[in-house]
Formats: sequence, structure tokens, C-alpha cells
Amino acid sequence: MTADVTIIGGGIVGLATAHALARQDPGCRITVLDKERHWGAHQTGHNSGVIHSGLYYPPGSAKARFARVGGEAMYRFCAEHGIPVRRTGKVVVATAEDQFGRLAELARRGRANGVGVSELDHARLREREPHVRGRRALLVPEAGITDFSAVCRKLAELLAERGADLRTGTELVGVHRDGADLVLSTTGGEIRTRRAVNCAGLHSDVVAELAGTRPPARILPFRGEYYETTSFRRDLVNALVYPVPDPAFPFLGVHLTRMVDGGLHVGPNAVPALAREGYGWTTWSPEHLRRLVRDPGLRALARKYWRTGAVEIARSALKPLFVRAAQQLLPELRGRDLLRAEAGVRAQAVTADGVLVDDFLVVEDEHWVHVLNAPSPAATASLLIGEDIAERIKTRR
Repeated sequence: MTADVTIIGGGIVGLATAHALARQDPGCRITVLDKERHWGAHQTGHNSGVIHSGLYYPPGSAKARFARVGGEAMYRFCAEHGIPVRRTGKVVVATAEDQFGRLAELARRGRANGVGVSELDHARLREREPHVRGRRALLVPEAGITDFSAVCRKLAELLAERGADLRTGTELVGVHRDGADLVLSTTGGEIRTRRAVNCAGLHSDVVAELAGTRPPARILPFRGEYYETTSFRRDLVNALVYPVPDPAFPFLGVHLTRMVDGGLHVGPNAVPALAREGYGWTTWSPEHLRRLVRDPGLRALARKYWRTGAVEIARSALKPLFVRAAQQLLPELRGRDLLRAEAGVRAQAVTADGVLVDDFLVVEDEHWVHVLNAPSPAATASLLIGEDIAERIKTRR
């Protein structure tokens, strides 16, 4: 059998794309493959679970377009299918006067993106989060928390009910054309397909190269390390608490996340991973490191951000520095309150001149749709992103 569409990558974006295709065309023959033994094993399964609102993103960007509506779609999906979800709201906190301008810019962006934003003075912030230190804050009621791994499992279940061909433990190793079809060589045999979607996340640039495409950006994996508070300190925070982000760097800084199970996570930092799936300093790949050394984008990036990178690496190596960063928001926190939690690795696209790609990056040709950069809020907006990719495929079928 020849599949109509094959999706490489069984994270939340890949499964949401298959779900959208199945809903739009019940007769569409869909195959989804992933090299791991379970769905959402990497970025999705190590996600903080936050449903973002669209506060941070430049008006008119793909992130802004997807986040607001995508978040509401995610709330509806979770409620419909009994997946734990809470609309907790979050506060973005300015701890010093020199952050007030950036906080005001965030409020402007949020309102331009249709996000309900209200400003909190010190007293109102203390009412909402008594243990958090801050001089001013923005309250974003639409933000919330869920379990994106559970969303993946439900999407896979729905796809199985619709007759999709779901293959875990199946890695793509080669691609060639055979007439009008693609032939995908995998560790589980060959798959013939008319169209293919690359949702391989941390390996998306490698899959693009296998498909014969020269990707306009390379994937640089960044590890985000978290701590979790002990059970008797989790009530220090009621919901979600974020610092004012640095506009020069596409990470949100160390923040406080009250998880859907009631736990409190603190983090992450952002350090270069030594392998595509480098969840710790002891996990490294010679092939990955050789590629990075030769990559002009990495060298340009290192020149631009070496000071920031040094601080992040120091926080990774020295727990007291990590604790000090968290204490900017939560002064009562102590090192003894924090236990190491599972780290995540983010697939960050970087151009050849060292620019961190800050928006979604999708490249298409006759047979392929390559999702080469899907940063946060990709999990939040995954259902909408899947619909967008399905529409791209539909116009070429």
C-alpha cells in the first residue's frame, strides 16, 4: 500500500498534523513513524506543560497568530478528552525599575495579539502570590497548565481508531524517488508515500538533508535543566510566575511553574547540549560535536552570546548560582528545598550567520513539508499548527 501522507516524528506537532489530516479527509491513508518506542519521547515529553497565551510574540508573527487561538483549542481538546488541564493564569514580574519599560512593551504586544492583560502593582501582586518578590507585574489570565504527553497519547489513540498506520521504533535512514512516489527507507522496512511531513524536531535538519533539501538553518540543541521543590515547599507559588525576559535572547529565564500534578518546578537554564538528545553533561556525541565545530553559525553565535552562555553554564555546574537566580523571584527558596528534576532539550534553529530563528520555520517542495523550527509555543498551538500543515498538503494533492 502507498500512503497518501507519511509523517516523520511522533511528537505533539507530528501527531496533531496526522489528527488534522484524518479529520479533514477520513479517507486519507496516513502513516506516522517515530524512532522511539513511545510517542512524544523528547521535546513533548520533557515540556513544562504550560499553555501559553501569546503575550511575548511580535504582532503579526506566526507565533502570535497561533498561540492565542491554539491555546483555546488545546483547552477544549483536553476538556473533551478528560486530560488534566487548569487555566491558572500567570504573572510576569519586574523586580527592578529598569525592567518597567520591557514590561510595558510586553503589555502592548499582548494586547495587540488579543491577550487579556492587566497590570498589578506591588500590593496586588502580593495578594496573588504572597511569597513572590516584585515591584510590578502583568497578570495573564489565559495561561494555564496541562500534560502534553497525555495529549500525545490521546492523539495516537484517536488516530489508531481512524485506521492510521502508527509505527514506533522506526527510524528514517534514507529517501529516494520512484516515479511520483517517495520511498522512505526505515529500520522497519520501506514505506511508499505520495507526500511526507518532517516533524522530526531535534533531527529536522538531518531529515531535510536525507530528503535532498538544503535547510536554511541548522538545529542547535539547548538543554534546559530544572529543579523541583520538595513537597512541603510547593505551596510557595500558586500558579505560574515568570521574570521579564531579555529581548536579546529567545529564552524566558528561570521561572516558577506549578505543575498539573501540584508540584512546583523551578527553571530552566539554557546550555548547549553535547548531543541532539543530550539530557546531561555526560551524554555527548562525537558526530554532533564535529558538526558543531565546523558550523559557521555556531561560531558566530558563540561570539555574540559568550557572556550569557558562560552564566548559563555556571548555573548548570553550581547549584547555588541557580538558586540565586530563582531567589530573584522567590526569596524564601533555599538550596535544600530543591531536588534535580528531568531536563529537556530544545531544538533551536540557527542560521549560518549565527542568528537564532525566533519564529516557526517551514520549508515546502512538491513532496515535502519540513518543519525546521517549532519553538514554544509549539505545544500550546500544536492543534492549529497541525491544521496549517494539513492545509499546505491539501493544496498540493
